[in-house]
Amino acid sequence: MNKIKLTWILIALMSAAFLIWYGETNNGDTLFKGFGNQGGEEIVQEAIDFISENMLDGAEAVLVSVSEESGVYSFKMKVGDQEYDSYLTKDGKILFPSGVSLTEPEEGIAAAETETKTCEDINKTEEPILEAFVVSQCPFGVQMQRIFNEMVKNIPQLASYIRVEYMGAIEGGKITAMHGDEEAQENLRQICLREEQPNNFWAYIDCYIKEGNIDSCLGIAQVDVGSLTGCLADENRGLVYAQEDFTKQDKYQITGSPTLILDGETISEFDFGGRTAEAVKTVVCCAFQDKPGFCDTVLSTESANSSFSPTYSSTESNAGNDANCN
Repeated sequence: MNKIKLTWILIALMSAAFLIWYGETNNGDTLFKGFGNQGGEEIVQEAIDFISENMLDGAEAVLVSVSEESGVYSFKMKVGDQEYDSYLTKDGKILFPSGVSLTEPEEGIAAAETETKTCEDINKTEEPILEAFVVSQCPFGVQMQRIFNEMVKNIPQLASYIRVEYMGAIEGGKITAMHGDEEAQENLRQICLREEQPNNFWAYIDCYIKEGNIDSCLGIAQVDVGSLTGCLADENRGLVYAQEDFTKQDKYQITGSPTLILDGETISEFDFGGRTAEAVKTVVCCAFQDKPGFCDTVLSTESANSSFSPTYSSTESNAGNDANCN
């Protein structure tokens, strides 16, 4: 039997045994400590940490993605080279190592979800556009911005073929985002810079992804603060630009930050090497009808740091660098 498969079967058995013991000795208290009012990502990460520390005998489980499904948290985790779909109740009391769908899947969907793309599978155009949908305070959205920034710093021509888009909504004449108003306002700030001060946009991003220091970064990037303030306050400017992003978000049914869209089609950076500058550059370059010379430039093959960081990558473990915010 496959070693990883056996490992997860053992996890299932150990989980069941531990849940029985815990329920008898703790009166049904939350299994994983510290959940309180945390969101799904934090709750599931606690479960992942618990699994790594107590069930894998030195191996490590890494969170890949989280979403809500049928009243529970559905999450994907990676152990070694193998990924597993698992489920956790929202109160953090019960872990399900597997689930069985009782609904009839639409024809062709299962195959489409597992199909790995290659360069040959990508449609070719004269001017491809790779869009990264993110939110500005998601660690993994910042990670993708770091990758795009690294690409532009080393191959400036790529700026014409990549674009950062933002996730959110406009409710009651106000922009909203998954992590609250502070994130929503930063999304809008970056949208305004992208649309009205494009020559300053990447300089601002280059600074922002290091510490998230807004005032300092506006100065370093030499942003026209007066013009930016006007964009933020004028609903016929900032909110109009933002709505264009959100319309695309809805069109592509995007729920996770980051999500890559290449010429209108969802594409996974992990089919091309993961969250590295070289892998994402390859995605763009594979879409050219006539591949430009700059595609021969080899970029970093190291996974980019997630969240705010002064460096592109580090030698420390980048656990969770293939996760996203939902």
